[in-house]
Amino acid sequence: MPPKPHILIVDDEAGIRESLSSILTDEGYVAESAESAERALERTAHGGLDVILLDVWLPGMDGLEALSRIQTMPHPPAVIMISGHATIDTAVRATKLGAFDFIEKPLSLEKIIVLVRNAVQQRRLEDENQSLRSALGQRTQILGDSIPMKALRQQISVTAPTNGRVLIFGESGTGKELVARSLHAASLRNKGPFVEVNCAAMLRTGRIQPNFPRGRPRNRRHQQRS
Repeated sequence: MPPKPHILIVDDEAGIRESLSSILTDEGYVAESAESAERALERTAHGGLDVILLDVWLPGMDGLEALSRIQTMPHPPAVIMISGHATIDTAVRATKLGAFDFIEKPLSLEKIIVLVRNAVQQRRLEDENQSLRSALGQRTQILGDSIPMKALRQQISVTAPTNGRVLIFGESGTGKELVARSLHAASLRNKGPFVEVNCAAMLRTGRIQPNFPRGRPRNRRHQQRS
């Protein structure tokens, strides 16, 4: 059973902290609270948070400054900004700083629950994506200390960052796909998908046509007659 998501509520009004904590606890979350941005940053630095509900107007450091600092932390939680005097400029700034969403007071409890649920789901997806990328990274490692293997890794490191086309050839089972994956992982397009295409199967089904003639070429005299 996965652990319960941890939610931090940051607001200088005790009533809002208590009501949100109660509702989110009833929804199955672990709710914590802080009355200032400084306390929130201390708690966030310890890790383990999934979502922060952060008020914009706080005594001392305001919520936008806290949001900016949270985004510099490794693997920051999703942040939902709260404001009782919201303006379009404030909402735009919060979005540019990396806020997951922005909600105005008086708070709609139903909307809070939906936003928190969506933020938790997005964070879980990001965690799964990072895990898959780490696992894929292990699949692209070319091991070996022999001179040919070192030369191969050097060729990949030089070629991968360029936009040039690469032809990988070799007998079956020699690791052509591994080289292709290594090139993709080290390329400027490594954020995009790695697409495998079985060209031999497509030739058999007739989905693509080869660029080379089949059979023996006709002699010159036969070509002239035809």
